[in-house]
Amino acid sequence: MQTLNKYLVTIAVVTMINGYVSTRFMKANREVYHNHYENLAAQNQELSDRLSQFYQHGIKVDVTMYQPDKIQCDDTPNITADGTRIRINKASQYKFVALSRNLLKRWGGPFDYGDFILLKGTEGKDGVYQVRDTMNPKWVNVVDILESMTVAPYKFENCDIFKLDWTKENA
Repeated sequence: MQTLNKYLVTIAVVTMINGYVSTRFMKANREVYHNHYENLAAQNQELSDRLSQFYQHGIKVDVTMYQPDKIQCDDTPNITADGTRIRINKASQYKFVALSRNLLKRWGGPFDYGDFILLKGTEGKDGVYQVRDTMNPKWVNVVDILESMTVAPYKFENCDIFKLDWTKENA
């Protein structure tokens, strides 16, 4: 019985020492990690501010066009990525665009479905469009304008895209 008590006392003492050492260690290192976290948060905010300024001045993109058919889309060419249903024969009238994934919020970009954008530098296609679709992952910094089946293919390089602070209700 005495050996059992000795073991229990030894375990209790070791547990208390371990708790004391662990607590001291955690308190000492909490400052290090807290400072590291604050530095990362400050850097993140600075980068976010710089990126916001960049987006205000536009993003350089290539502008192409796509048509609502099964070859260029999926098996439902009359439904955009955000679920909007279109009439294929009136595609050009909608003023909808598909963006490359790097430009969409769900993949870290500044634009979301329903946002209005301004395109400049497209020789006849400049104007306001609404983001409704997503492009294949292989494309980067590309805007695809939805066009009717009768429109001939085109491509413009080094154009500018700007986010307009319009809401869907103001459209």
